[in-house]
This record gives sequence, structure tokens and C-alpha cells, in this order.
Amino acid sequence: MPVELSEKARKFLREKRFAVLATINKDGTPQLTTMWYLLENDGTIMMNTRVGRAKERNLRRDPRISMCIEDGYRYLTIKGQVEMIDDPKVSQRDIYRLSARYHGEEAAKKQMETQFSKEQRVTLRLKPVSIQEYF
Repeated sequence: MPVELSEKARKFLREKRFAVLATINKDGTPQLTTMWYLLENDGTIMMNTRVGRAKERNLRRDPRISMCIEDGYRYLTIKGQVEMIDDPKVSQRDIYRLSARYHGEEAAKKQMETQFSKEQRVTLRLKPVSIQEYF
């Protein structure tokens, strides 16, 4: 059952930080990846990845994740299951949004042209079921 983010958590997530995403490898060990993310207005956390990466393969097998977003000793941990969206229009739009958030519009346009538009991508959407705040 999804849980609501506190206003403090929303503010923290809206600031430009990186998330460390944990997925589960086939052998049960954790696989960790630094990720771009975007907090949507409805409290969903959106991420995006290239098809074929370890996290994408892991999530197709087991959609459970844990993620940590930190700022020194202040951090959030969030758990839940991701919904994977394979629609190319959605995934290309979303990687553009993420690139623009982290690098600005001009750099995002260039990245789309030189890299992302040539990749098969998938959008990951997380509705948190567990949130721990350490502020």
C-alpha cells in the first residue's frame, strides 16, 4: 500500500541529488546503481534506464527495490515495487526530463541527439510503500 511523502521529504527529494538504487540479483545479492530521479506531483518517483543493464534485467524478474537519497548525514530510504513502462515515447520523454533536471535544457537536447535517442530505454515508476526520514 503506497504511503504519502511528508512535506519535508518532498522538499528534500525536489533538490537535485542522486539516488542509490538497490535491485536484487538472480543469486539474491544486492545490485547498487547511482540514479537520476524526479519526484512527480503525485508522489511517484520516476527513474529511467537503458534496456539490457543489470538493474533492468533484475527488475523484470523482481520489481522490488530500495533506494537511498543522501545529503551527508541527512537522508531518506524508500522501498517499494517499480512499475516498468516500455513505451518508447514515454521512456524517451522521461529520460529527456531527467537529463534537463540534472544538466539543463541545452545539454539535454544534445544528449538526446547523440545518445538517448539511439537507445532502447524503460521508465521506472515507484510509489513508495515504506519511507524512513533521517533529517
